[in-house]
Amino acid sequence: MSTVTTTGTTGTGTVAGTAAVVREYARLARVYDAKWRFYIAESTRKTEALLALQPGETVLDIGCGTGALLRQLAQSHPPQLLSGVDPVPEMLALARGKLAAEVDLREGWAESLPYPDASFDAVASCNVLHYLASPEKALREMLRVLRPGGRLALTDWCDDFLACRLCALWLRISGRARVRIYDSGECAAMLQNAGCEVGAVSAYKINWLWGLMSVAAAAPASEKESGEKTAGGRFENLICKSGKNDG
Repeated sequence: MSTVTTTGTTGTGTVAGTAAVVREYARLARVYDAKWRFYIAESTRKTEALLALQPGETVLDIGCGTGALLRQLAQSHPPQLLSGVDPVPEMLALARGKLAAEVDLREGWAESLPYPDASFDAVASCNVLHYLASPEKALREMLRVLRPGGRLALTDWCDDFLACRLCALWLRISGRARVRIYDSGECAAMLQNAGCEVGAVSAYKINWLWGLMSVAAAAPASEKESGEKTAGGRFENLICKSGKNDG
């Protein structure tokens, strides 16, 4: 069974802006996996494909929730190389019960990650961006904990689709969660502004109603690594001009 470490700090504004999200997911934790099984499976499948983990690479799942992505990754990747962070203790408790003890789980916020600089070869963010009070700050934090040339795989709700827009509106009006969704172009622009090298960008439907977007990006390579086949080099097969496709 995994252990959960409670570390890291969070700014007052971030806590206030996401308190409703924490309350909502604390309430939903026990039914979350069953209620959204298909949505979770499709999101984790796409994110795992974008990560394209290589042997020996370390990965951080930001907003790991109940551990669905980490559990999937653990089928082919050593658990001691896997880490997850989430601000909701009830979700982390469920993740802890699914995962090996070697998986490092911590309570924390995307805007203030409880890890040193350059800790990971890859970072995943799966259905988290739309809940972040300070997405630009969170993206800079993701870059901070990535090693030079490290990869970022981001999947999220997408404003390109009407169903996502209506759901986000209802959540805001009902006061159940703070939600701000972005279209695929906005997401790519935010990543570029944060300093990422943006690669493949796709917006796609997972069924007749619901749509997602996925973005592959990379941290800048260090001067020493420039032009070499390092972690950044392994990302080259994903780089393309930013834009929408059918996923």
